Amino acid sequence: MIFEDKRKLLELCNAISGKHYEDPELLEINTLENAIYMSMKNDLSFLIDTQLSLYEHQSTYSPNLSLRFFFYLSDMFSGMTADANLYGTKKVVLPAPRFVVFYNGEADQPDRQILKLSDLYTVKEDPMLELKVLMLNVNQGHNPELMEACHTLWEYAEYTGRVRKYAREQPIAEAVERAITECIREGILKEFLEKNRREAKNVSIYEYDQEKHIRQEREEAWEAGEKAGREAGQMDKLQEQIQKKLAKGKTIPEIAEALEEEEDTIRRMIEEMKMDQREKLTE
Repeated sequence: MIFEDKRKLLELCNAISGKHYEDPELLEINTLENAIYMSMKNDLSFLIDTQLSLYEHQSTYSPNLSLRFFFYLSDMFSGMTADANLYGTKKVVLPAPRFVVFYNGEADQPDRQILKLSDLYTVKEDPMLELKVLMLNVNQGHNPELMEACHTLWEYAEYTGRVRKYAREQPIAEAVERAITECIREGILKEFLEKNRREAKNVSIYEYDQEKHIRQEREEAWEAGEKAGREAGQMDKLQEQIQKKLAKGKTIPEIAEALEEEEDTIRRMIEEMKMDQREKLTE
C-alpha cells in the first residue's frame, strides 16, 4: 500500500539499483500476484534502461521464492510476447529482470542473501537455467545503508517493529492503534497513516494474526512430532522387554502381568513382531 505511491516507489527503486531517477512518471507500474514490474523510458519514448523489477514482501522465509518468481516471469514474458513471432528470424527483445524480496519476519535472517533456482535442482552441476533472487532483511537494525537511502523503508521498519513490540504487551488491536498514533505524532509514515488509518490498522492486524497462526501451526507440528517420537521410543522399549521374556519361556499372561499391560496388547504386539520378522526374511 505504501509503495503504490510512485514517488515512494521511485525512492525505493533508486535505493536498490543505485540509480538516481528523479521523475516518478518514468515508472510504469503493473501488478501480478503481488509482484510489481516497471519499465523505464526516456523523453523520446525510446527504451534506454529497460528493466523488469519484481518486488515481493515476505514475513516468512521460503527457500522456494526463486521458483515462484520463475512462474511470475514466465507469465509476464508470455503476455509481453503474445503478438511476437517467436519462430521468426528477428530477435524478440525482452526487459532484463531483477528480483527482490523484502523480508521482515521474526526469524533471524542475514541482511542480504541470494536465493537461486539452481539450489532446488537435484543435480547441481552446471545449471543451464538460473534465476537469482536478492532477499533483503528490512527489520529494524538491518541494512542501515539501504534504510538511509530509502527513508520510507526505514519508516516502514520502524512502524512494524513497534507493532510487534507492543503486541507482546497488549492485545494486537490496541498495539496497532498505539503504534499508528505514535508514528503519526513523530512524523513516521505520517501522511500515509493519516490518510489510510483504518486500512493500515486492519491490514496490520491481519498480517500479525496470520504470522501468529503460522507460528502456532509449526509449534503444534513440532510438538506432535516430538510426541510421536516419544511414543515410538516407548513402543520399541516395550517390544524389547517382550522379546526378552519370550526368550525366557514366559507366557502371554505372565508377560502382561510383569509389564503391567493388557494381554490383548501383548498378544497384538507379538503378532506384529512376527509379521516384521517374516517380512525381513522375505526381503
